[in-house]
Amino acid sequence: MRIQIRRRRGPEIGESGTLSDLAFLLIIFFIVIAVFNVNQGFLLGLPRPDSKRIVDRQDLLRVELTSGGTIRMDGKTITLQELTKNALAFRQSHPNMTFALRIDPDTPYQKVVDIVDLVRKLDIDNFSFTMRDVP
Repeated sequence: MRIQIRRRRGPEIGESGTLSDLAFLLIIFFIVIAVFNVNQGFLLGLPRPDSKRIVDRQDLLRVELTSGGTIRMDGKTITLQELTKNALAFRQSHPNMTFALRIDPDTPYQKVVDIVDLVRKLDIDNFSFTMRDVP
């Protein structure tokens, strides 16, 4: 009688299984210790729906963005730097100033962001924007 001795096979995965476990643990480790930078964007304080506020027409600084991205104030084309100077001067003479921006629907998005950023940097509390009517 002959007895056959069979060799036991190792796991099918072999040694690559331990490497994949180690790689998985390293990935988890780096995800846990990673610092994620979250942009907050523009934080706007919106009024409550039931609140009413009356704005004096003299306190309105009216600015228009045209479809080409140019800035117009009082019918004149101005630069962003000139708008900054004008807004600061207007706020000095009108403490309850409201910045009213009228935007053409075809205005490049970056131009709108530039104006909103300027309003934020100048710390203007009252900001309003509307889209120009499309004919």
